[in-house]
Amino acid sequence: MNPITPTIPFDAQGKQHGFLRLPDSRDTSAWGSVMIPITVISKGEGPTALLTGANHGDEYEGPIALQSLAHELNANEVSGRIIIVPYMNTPAFLAARRTSPLDGGNLNRSFPGDPKGGPTEKIADYFQSILLPMADIVLDFHSGGKTLDFVPFAAAHRLDDTEQEAACIAAMRAFNAPYSMILREMDATGMYDTTAEEAGKVFVTTELGGGGSATSRTAGIARKGVRNVLKHAGILSGVPEMGPSIDIDTSADGCFHISEQPGLIEYLVELGDDLRVGDPIARVWSTERSGQAPQIVPAQIDGIFAARHFPGLIGMGDCLALVAQRA
Repeated sequence: MNPITPTIPFDAQGKQHGFLRLPDSRDTSAWGSVMIPITVISKGEGPTALLTGANHGDEYEGPIALQSLAHELNANEVSGRIIIVPYMNTPAFLAARRTSPLDGGNLNRSFPGDPKGGPTEKIADYFQSILLPMADIVLDFHSGGKTLDFVPFAAAHRLDDTEQEAACIAAMRAFNAPYSMILREMDATGMYDTTAEEAGKVFVTTELGGGGSATSRTAGIARKGVRNVLKHAGILSGVPEMGPSIDIDTSADGCFHISEQPGLIEYLVELGDDLRVGDPIARVWSTERSGQAPQIVPAQIDGIFAARHFPGLIGMGDCLALVAQRA
């Protein structure tokens, strides 16, 4: 059995704040625990929403929106149940890292997890075996962290089950980010997304900026979006607050642009700009010698410049750009 234990019941009515307690014996505390904050808000019958942030610890829009929701929402506003985990990978979040300082684990590449594994695998297993089975709809917040920056989008994946795919896309559209993306992952192995979708859940994810910080704009998008999804699910009353959203798609070949050399990166376009095949996206300058001509990185497809490498230096094999097609 998974050693994580909740300090609050999941089936009680009302609003409760507590922890998922993960035993963690360490130098500073032989019988210590990692305390993962959790809020459960329930009233009557209805669907269950599972809401998560900080799956990667250096991404902040989700934690801001979910802490706000846990503080502001009253049980009498709810029809059903909301499970809120603002800091899914609490060790990584507290260390401001993408991966866990306890075992180096990337939570979003650790599913379905292992109850006998390291801390990250235990967290993944608990979500896979305990929390996901309770949920009808799942919203997992992401942004670019310290190494990427995105146009703010909500996303759904291409799925073999067309009815499930349509339900995910409808929830993604209800989130109503400035961009709405049909997404194909570079590698979906071990992802929370994949595990939730394989369990038949309605699943929505996001990328809402980046650079290891949040802005008033991106935090506002997250705060509005989570309430929109809850309204769409019928857990909150009212209709989603809708505005313009541009449909984009990264399921075609050529969307991901990978750097083939290290260097100093100079972007020649801004996020959200339209690109045509061959348009220069960036120059990569040598960091070893002066006076050398830069490598010019052209767009491989027509589309919108949707994501970029954030630090000023780029390594060989780093994602330099994501160009998303207009859907």
